[in-house]
Amino acid sequence: MLPSCLHPECVEAGCDEAGRGCLAGPVFAAAVILPPDFSLDALNDSKQLTEAQRDELRPIIEREALAWAVATASAEEIDRINILNASIMAMHRALDALEMRPTWIVVDGNRFKPYGQTPYTTVVKGDGKLANIAAASILAKTHRDEYMLRIAKDFPQYGWLENKGYPTVAHRRAIENYGACEHHRRTFKGVRSFLEVRLGARTDGADCAS
Repeated sequence: MLPSCLHPECVEAGCDEAGRGCLAGPVFAAAVILPPDFSLDALNDSKQLTEAQRDELRPIIEREALAWAVATASAEEIDRINILNASIMAMHRALDALEMRPTWIVVDGNRFKPYGQTPYTTVVKGDGKLANIAAASILAKTHRDEYMLRIAKDFPQYGWLENKGYPTVAHRRAIENYGACEHHRRTFKGVRSFLEVRLGARTDGADCAS
């Protein structure tokens, strides 16, 4: 069973993100403050759980947490400031949205930027070590999957119902066949290469015409 937090004496928020490696859609981040005595045997890194397990844990987390919030950074923001900075910005936005102010922050991974004057600790593989980070990983993942399923109805050609925007072979082929849409991250390999090929074809055509 994962300990609920790193500093039981503090009001500690766990933070994690979902969707960093996707070719399309926002990156989602969650911040969760759990009760110090919180315990949930099934709680673990969202990547180690099935979709059904994550969906089962989400309402428990949302009900039992002292505070939780989910926020995003858009594909456009990702392209403008890069995925690392966008992920941290989404975490800051999630912290902003909490109804309770944390006095300490723990973050999955090894990179973060100061959030005001609140002290923080980065924890490598923290989503498998601390319950508040694991809970954040589940909320970020389930909320993002829900969003991708919603927009998939308007863009069925990309297979987002199955791949949720991740760079599967089928998704890459769909970009080659149908091009990139408004939700794609244009600086990401797989999307960028398609745009470069298309731009090159246009340039070649212009040269021929001249």
